[in-house]
Amino acid sequence: MDAETRDLIQQYVHENIDSFHAKRLDNIKGLKLKLVLASKNPYLFRAKNLNSATALVAALLDARLSSSEEGSFGGFLEDLAIYVASITGGGQKSTAEGIDIELTRADVRYLIAVKSGRNWGNQGQHNDLKDNFRKAVKVLKQSKHTGEVQPTLGICYGKFKTVNNGEYLHIGGQSFWHLLSGDRKLFVDLIDPLGHEAEAHAERFETEKGATYTRLTAEFIEAFCDAEYKIDWPKLVCFVSQNLPAGS
Repeated sequence: MDAETRDLIQQYVHENIDSFHAKRLDNIKGLKLKLVLASKNPYLFRAKNLNSATALVAALLDARLSSSEEGSFGGFLEDLAIYVASITGGGQKSTAEGIDIELTRADVRYLIAVKSGRNWGNQGQHNDLKDNFRKAVKVLKQSKHTGEVQPTLGICYGKFKTVNNGEYLHIGGQSFWHLLSGDRKLFVDLIDPLGHEAEAHAERFETEKGATYTRLTAEFIEAFCDAEYKIDWPKLVCFVSQNLPAGS
């Protein structure tokens, strides 16, 4: 890969990683205690002996942030893959349903669905991906100028062998980024620009996280603790699981 293309990728990462951090901040600022609690398992909290408001809110906050950050950063990686394919030649964002990239390499037309990690989707979503590949291939085959078409599931990170299961090519990690860019080292070179202003972003986030933790703990004590500041477990369970009135 030439220096100019490398610089463009680095610039893209710098600009868009800032957006990722901004979303992290917005997410934590907007957290509402009762909305988060409504989808959590109070029985699990009790079984884990989380008997103080501080411990329970800390577990609640960490679980919520971990889940939202994985989703947000996964979206960033998928967009980065599309960008890399587009500027290294032969790649473009696909208009086909469920397909992210259409890429031509060595006279092969790759139809690529991009996923950030290997543990994505349920069985229904996996079946939908197969259907999307079949439909996209059928459309392309209607053109007399279409050569070999290869449906491909591309995973942004992970260590596994490239496998063709008969329905699509399963490729990930180093091999995936090499397919997109033609550069065997790109998967390593991406790590440095991801640290763009990471210390400053982390400092702002930790400050906001501390404020959110304090706010949620105060709200939890007021709503779900008794006069001795002990968790009122029956009240918490009722909030999460008590039947709604008929017609609600």
